[in-house]
Amino acid sequence: MIIESKRIGCLDGLRGLAALWVLVGHSLQLTGWHLPILSSPDLGVDLFIMLSGFLMVFHYQLRETANPWEKPSTWFGFWLKRFFRIAPLYYVMLCIALLLGPQLYESRMVIDTFLAHGPQLPERYLDGSLRNLFIHASFVFGLHPAYAFRTPLPDWSLGLEMQFYAVFPLAMLLLRRTRWLPGAAVVALAAFLIAKAIQAAHVDFPMASFLPLKMHVFLCGMLIANGLFVSQRQTIMNGLLAVILVMIPIGGDMTSTKVAIRVLLVIGFFALVHYHLLPGLIGRLGDRVSSVMGNRFCHWLGELSFGVYLTHLLLLQPIAAFIIRHFGAEISAPVRFAIVVAALLPLAYALAYLGFTRIEGPGQKLGRKVLDRIGRRRLKPA
Repeated sequence: MIIESKRIGCLDGLRGLAALWVLVGHSLQLTGWHLPILSSPDLGVDLFIMLSGFLMVFHYQLRETANPWEKPSTWFGFWLKRFFRIAPLYYVMLCIALLLGPQLYESRMVIDTFLAHGPQLPERYLDGSLRNLFIHASFVFGLHPAYAFRTPLPDWSLGLEMQFYAVFPLAMLLLRRTRWLPGAAVVALAAFLIAKAIQAAHVDFPMASFLPLKMHVFLCGMLIANGLFVSQRQTIMNGLLAVILVMIPIGGDMTSTKVAIRVLLVIGFFALVHYHLLPGLIGRLGDRVSSVMGNRFCHWLGELSFGVYLTHLLLLQPIAAFIIRHFGAEISAPVRFAIVVAALLPLAYALAYLGFTRIEGPGQKLGRKVLDRIGRRRLKPA
């Protein structure tokens, strides 16, 4: 199938659901209530990672003629666009998080003491040094175990994203020169061997912020996207390989339940994108669900997903600590969760909307201006 549209409707809804999953999962963890699946925000992050892999391949294929990847200028432009997509809001929230670190640490200690959780590492909240700021601002923190999880933000995945963006052009050149199935298998195997090598060397990342630990999950999204531009048989083979890759036992908790959920995420994502391959009622249902997930409401959920993901912990921890201080064990965990989420949701989405309109949007416009200016300079005669 060669796709004609430049928009896949379900992506908005999936991005919005992934952010909401992370918010709800952390809220469950910090209020002491457990719900199967929802209490695992790492699965929501895995969905984000698949979506990232999908989007990079999808846009690469659409722009391949205009922006050939054999040219270094295409690589530079690609990375610069992604930088201006992530960095403006991240830099603002990073400074706020480091400034509020002591207050957030106090809130987290209240929560962990009440729930009898192990204490947090103080440096995650209290390291406001210029060194920590510089390492995070440069996005290299994901490569260093001591800095991969050293701010109050859930930003470990942003360092991971930047590593993926750095190697993506190389990966695509490899996949073009080989065939997609063996090429993806080779990339996944190489990542697996690197991950096992660092494990054998006793290098322990507190979160899966090192690209080889999650490359196989990025590949799942990449394979599903490639299916839009190849034959039906190749599309199905891509989907089968994605199911196999997501079961590779690295990069997080690999209990049987979580493996099963990751497999279902791949299958569900594949079905929403390639519903035209599904028979009868199932295909029509996939079409309908995909359309709904692309409506205006879901579009805004998707647009605000990055802001919600990035900022929710800065709000969640003080709110949860406030409820615990004032009510303690007088209310049940489900009631505590309901109160916290009722207070958190409007604040998180309002802050995300403010960030999107005042920081993210202008930041992306600035990125386009920078690229245009660089392009004009290159076209000027010597």
